[in-house]
Amino acid sequence: MELSDANLQTLTEYLKKTLDPDPAVRRPAEKFLESVEGSQNYPLLLLTLLEKSQENVIKVCASVTFKNYIKRNWRIVEDEPNKICESDRIAIKANIVPLMLSSPEQIQKQLSDAISIIGREDFPQKWPDLLTEMVNRFQSGDFHVINGVLRTAHSLFKRYRHEFKSNELWTEIKLVLDAFALPLTNLFKATIELCSTHANDASALKVLFSSLILIAKLFYSLNFQDLPEFFEDNMETWMTNFHSLLTLDNKLLQTDDEEEAGLLELLKSQICDNAALYAQKYDEEFQPYLPRFVTAIWNLLVTTGQEVKYDLLVSNAIQFLASVCERPHYKHLFEDQNTLTSICEKVIVPNMEFRAADEEAFEDNSEEYIRRDLEGSDIDTRRRAACDLVRGLCKFFEGPVTGIFSGYVNSMLQEYAKNPSVNWKHKDAAIYLVTSLASKAQTQKHGITQANELVNLTEFFVNHIQPDLKSATVNEFPVLKADGIKYIMIFRNQVPKEQLLVSIPLLINHLQAESIVVHTYAAHALERLFTMRGTNNATLITAAEMAPFVEVLLTNLFKALTLPGSSENEYIMKAIMRSFSLLQESIIPYIPSVITQLTQKLLAVSKNPSKPHFNHYMFESICLSVRITCKANPEAVGSFEEALFLVFTEILQNDVQEFIPYVFQVMSLLLEMHKNEIPSSYMALFPHLLQPVLWERTGNIPPLVRLLQAYLERGASTIASAAADKIPGLLGVFQKLIASKANDHQGFYLLNSIIEHMPPESVDQYRKQIFILLFQRLQNSKTTKFIKSFLVFINLYCVRYGALALQEIFDSIQPKMFGMVLEKIIIPEIQKVSGQVEKKICAVGITKILTECPPMMDTEYTKLWIPLLQALIGLFELPEDDTIPDEEHFIDIEDTPGYQTAFSQLAFAGKKEHDPVGQMVNNPRIHLAQSLHKLSTACPGRVLSMLSTSLNAEALQYLQGYLQAASVSLL
Repeated sequence: MELSDANLQTLTEYLKKTLDPDPAVRRPAEKFLESVEGSQNYPLLLLTLLEKSQENVIKVCASVTFKNYIKRNWRIVEDEPNKICESDRIAIKANIVPLMLSSPEQIQKQLSDAISIIGREDFPQKWPDLLTEMVNRFQSGDFHVINGVLRTAHSLFKRYRHEFKSNELWTEIKLVLDAFALPLTNLFKATIELCSTHANDASALKVLFSSLILIAKLFYSLNFQDLPEFFEDNMETWMTNFHSLLTLDNKLLQTDDEEEAGLLELLKSQICDNAALYAQKYDEEFQPYLPRFVTAIWNLLVTTGQEVKYDLLVSNAIQFLASVCERPHYKHLFEDQNTLTSICEKVIVPNMEFRAADEEAFEDNSEEYIRRDLEGSDIDTRRRAACDLVRGLCKFFEGPVTGIFSGYVNSMLQEYAKNPSVNWKHKDAAIYLVTSLASKAQTQKHGITQANELVNLTEFFVNHIQPDLKSATVNEFPVLKADGIKYIMIFRNQVPKEQLLVSIPLLINHLQAESIVVHTYAAHALERLFTMRGTNNATLITAAEMAPFVEVLLTNLFKALTLPGSSENEYIMKAIMRSFSLLQESIIPYIPSVITQLTQKLLAVSKNPSKPHFNHYMFESICLSVRITCKANPEAVGSFEEALFLVFTEILQNDVQEFIPYVFQVMSLLLEMHKNEIPSSYMALFPHLLQPVLWERTGNIPPLVRLLQAYLERGASTIASAAADKIPGLLGVFQKLIASKANDHQGFYLLNSIIEHMPPESVDQYRKQIFILLFQRLQNSKTTKFIKSFLVFINLYCVRYGALALQEIFDSIQPKMFGMVLEKIIIPEIQKVSGQVEKKICAVGITKILTECPPMMDTEYTKLWIPLLQALIGLFELPEDDTIPDEEHFIDIEDTPGYQTAFSQLAFAGKKEHDPVGQMVNNPRIHLAQSLHKLSTACPGRVLSMLSTSLNAEALQYLQGYLQAASVSLL
């Protein structure tokens, strides 16, 4: 695409159409942009538009499109074409920083993100002047430009907070510190001076405080990995100024908004984070400053109101106290009983209260409430911080703290008892307090794993939790119901099993609650209880114990999906999946109705898939229905195909990308259930599965390979007779996969199935070409993963067609090649093969080469006979060689960049491990002994003389053991 006005005009029109609400207009425009994405100059046209277009909406749209284009295409993936040509890359890096700094804030943010994506790949090696270019802009004095630089630096450096330590990372951070730390410190001091100069100018203060927030965030990122020498030397400057900013109160910066945090709150909460980082990681160096920070943050907590806008500040301030009180160094600050009482009274209890804002979220924004409360993303909530502080204090002062709070809990419960309908919030706070006090260690998988011995959890459960859940109406006091259900969930390991069994019908009943939070919690609690393990790793709650509740459980779960706000509730769908898994054949009588409801749901959500977890559990539930029913009655597979194929066809025709990998997995499961021929409905689909477009998406590759394997396992003869013209297409897929380091193992899965199942005559003409392709790949890029797969393949070939056929095909490609493969690949590398079945295939294949290949006994190949036998005994007896050369870093399929649907394996569509030599050979060691015996009978004396002169003593000892076990001897 040329950089011409005509192309700019075309691009403008298509960008406009991508904003159209009508899918008939929008989708073709998106497809067009996708089709020109690979053209040279396309990204430069977008940058020109966002700089020069007269329409603001086009500028913004071009900036978002550009950022997403960079996100999808900038990373260069090995073995895949470079999606952005080099001249475009150079031009983008030369222009993007000045363009970002001169753009309005909305566009600046998009370009800043794009710079950080490019920086993640190219900085510092391929973009060495980025830092200098940014630092030089600090001199401009224009805070719009300075904030643009700071924002970009923040998005570039924030990854230092979660990167693993490595020399590469240290080198990069050192480079950044050398160039950035001093200018940042000078900018910090200058900005603080400007704040006092402009103390009465509200608009100037807004800009300056935005800078200070970004500077404080950068401080956190640059100090996270280790304490840099520069910051240690300049601690006085930073900490003194941070302290004075914490105590600053400027009326001009206060906001009227009760919800949204203002600049002052955001800055103070970041400073609390910075102080907590130093208190935790660099306590020795930070000690001189600590007492004044504790005092300042304590005062801040005692004087800050309950409004939502202060939530982040209060929770970060409490987290600071929590991180300090856990350190033995600072224990003395909290020892006094009065201090503890004061903390409990003034900080913990007030911040555990259920506020009007929480009630509003519970009722009107339940999804966000659940995400915060259940999934632990409530890191920034007051309650979570107060809970962490209780845990921190209990580390050294468990007795006194439990004593103080027991008094509070009792008085709160008494208040509630006086007038439940008015005072229910007191009970809510009491339950929360008990939970914080009792839980010492917690995991998502097991709930509480360590509890406070001083709290009697079962007694509290029976006296205060169960009565709420047993009340006749499920819709009364929804917050307390949710608290009670959450209590069961959290303390499921501490509450005795008989109490859990009493709770199950109560939880099933609460699936009917109108409150989204209550029925979601009920579903989640049931799902967690069903995964608990008892003795012998069996589920704690058995299918027999659930028998009286099966019908009401399934009815209520599916009904819950029809309640307002829960039509795609992932917790309910996960509970359905887990119930199927636990109940097994008990669900068979309900399958007809269940599968109808699941397919209707599938059809509805396929129109616009938006909840990935919900969709995943829905497909898992479908797989479980198929597995459980067909295990009891294999004939039932036909009725599942009838129910599902219409929806599947629609999904494939409409190209619903998110669902296609799932559809292929379910189809594989169904096809594998057939015992004999492939039904015609599958054969009609077969040619479509070989279309190159399907194989372009990485997420489709694993399920498609498995589906093709199922076709080959069940109907290779049908394919050979009725679809022989499709065999080149099948091998074309193999050729594409084998060329990629990420997917070559999938190519071998497919090839192994072709070799194992296809009638030999149908692939005769292609065999030599297959080997040539494999050798080309070996020459071009030999990796450990490829070698392992290649070894399994040649041995499988040997098992299927015989050792002589293997030797002949190698030597027909190039004379003496068979010997080279033995010497350079099989003998030195066989130890790398992993996996029971893979090792067995290799053992049987090598045994055939040793004992059923005449050229091994009387040509120049004979010198390799003993080394090969020794390698085979090594495969049996030595540990697996799992070393991988340093230069081999495989990219994981999931890591390839962009928006392609990643492949998600369905656990309940799992494939049984298949052993191609299972029928033929049970014990490969005994098979070797028997085969050597047979060979020695055919040429007496030869085998024994070779063994006695050349095989090393240890290997010979092992071999004698095999011969004894097989009750044979060598002649």
